Amino acid sequence: MPNKVLVIPSIDIKDRKTVRVVKGIPELNCSDYGNDPVEMALIWRAENAKCLHVVDFNAAHDHSHTNFDIVKKICESVIIPVELGGGIKTFEDAKELFDLGVFRLVVGSMAFQSPDKFEKLLNHYGPKLISAAIDVIDDEVVVSGRSVKTGIPVSKYAKQLVEMGTERLIVTDVNLNGMLKGPNIDLCKRVADETGISVTLSGGISGYPDLKKVQDAADKIDSVIIGRALYENKFPCQKIWRVAESGIFN
Repeated sequence: MPNKVLVIPSIDIKDRKTVRVVKGIPELNCSDYGNDPVEMALIWRAENAKCLHVVDFNAAHDHSHTNFDIVKKICESVIIPVELGGGIKTFEDAKELFDLGVFRLVVGSMAFQSPDKFEKLLNHYGPKLISAAIDVIDDEVVVSGRSVKTGIPVSKYAKQLVEMGTERLIVTDVNLNGMLKGPNIDLCKRVADETGISVTLSGGISGYPDLKKVQDAADKIDSVIIGRALYENKFPCQKIWRVAESGIFN
C-alpha cells in the first residue's frame, strides 16, 4: 500500500479577499480564486480536505486585525483543523488567534528574531499546536515576509528549531512558490534527514505528477500545502467548480 500524504489546501487572504501568491507576493484581483475566503473554506471541506492552511497577509505585513473576523468565521464554518500563519509576533498574538478558533499556529519570523518568545509559545501550548515555517531562497533562510536574508543555511536553522522543541517544520522554496514548476522535494528530504522529523512541503506543486513524487518521499514528507494548482484545476477529475456552481452555498 502506498504511503499517504496529507494534502492541505491553502487559503491566502489579503484585504479580506482570497489571493494568489507568487514567490511569496500576494496578487489581488484573481477572478479564478473567488473573493470570499469563507466560501473557499467550505468548498475545500466539501472536497474532503482534512485540514486548511490559512495565511493572513495583512497581519504579516502590518500586524493588522483586518481579517480576524474572517478567520473566526472560517474556523466556525468547517469541522476540520485550521492552521494559520502571518503576523504572530507575541504570546498575546498567539492567544488571540487561538481564541478565534485556530487549531495550530505556523510561526515564521518570530522564531528567528525572538527565539525566547518562540520557546515560550512551544512550552505553553506544546509542539502539536505550534509549528515553524522555514522560507528558503537559494538554501538561505529568509524572514520578514521573505524580504530579509539571514545568511543562515536552512539545515543549520532547522536543527536549531528542533533543538528548541519544534516537531513540525513547514518548508517553502520561495522561488518556486506559486510558479507551478514543481516542488523542491530534495530540500525537504534533506531537512527531514538532518533533523529526524517529518516535514510539510509548501510551494511548487503543479499537478498530480508532482504530488506523486511527494508521495514517493512520504517517509520524509508527510504533508503538502497546495494553493494555485488546486484553484486552477490542475488535478484530473477535480470537482471544486462543479461544487461551487451547484448552488450549495446559496
